[in-house]
Parts: sequence; structure tokens; C-alpha cells
Amino acid sequence: MVTEEEINAKILKITMVIQENYPELSKYLNEMPITIPIDSRPEVNVKNLQKYYDTLVALFRNYVAEHQLNYINQHKNSGHL
Repeated sequence: MVTEEEINAKILKITMVIQENYPELSKYLNEMPITIPIDSRPEVNVKNLQKYYDTLVALFRNYVAEHQLNYINQHKNSGHL
């Protein structure tokens, strides 16, 4: 079973990758619904951290895939590919 510390380390790592390589995506990190707790005292546990990490990974992968498709389409139309 993954520990809270391990998930926190993974969250930190992907957050740093986003901030360093895709700073334009960083603005969405604070706007993610999962980061805005509904409860007045939200519980931080492995399940919630894993859900947050999975959301970060999905956001990152979707953005990178879209970014790459746009790059390919731009170069395909200009005759570079």
C-alpha cells in the first residue's frame, strides 16, 4: 500500500514538472475542484491524496497530448512534416 508520504512526493514531483515545463498550466492547479474543500475540516488521507494525484496526472497528460497535436498540426500544414 502506498503511504501518504509517497503520494505527497509524487504530487510534489508532478507539480514541479508542470511549473517548470508548462507554466501556463500552473494557473489551473489552484482552480481544480478537488483543491477547494466542501467540508469545513476536510480529511487529508491516502485516498484523497491519490485522487488529487490522479487528477494532476490526467490534467498534465491531456494538456501535453493537446499541445503535441497542435504542434503537429501546425507543422503539417506548413509542410515541415
